Amino acid sequence: MVKKMKVKEIRELTTEQIEAKIKEVKDEIFSLRMQQATGNLEKPSRLHELRKDVARMKTILAERKEA
Repeated sequence: MVKKMKVKEIRELTTEQIEAKIKEVKDEIFSLRMQQATGNLEKPSRLHELRKDVARMKTILAERKEA
């Protein structure tokens, strides 16, 4: 399980590491969505947290591309 990432932690990572983290988080989101579909999801708020983490990471990647 991936922990919630803070912006400061994300900024310390390299671009390649951020892209790898995005893939890892998306895999976890997929897994949680499968659990939700079968009714086994214990913490629905986790989906929301993970989607926000992906958005944060993508925002930082976009900032780096602009700079």
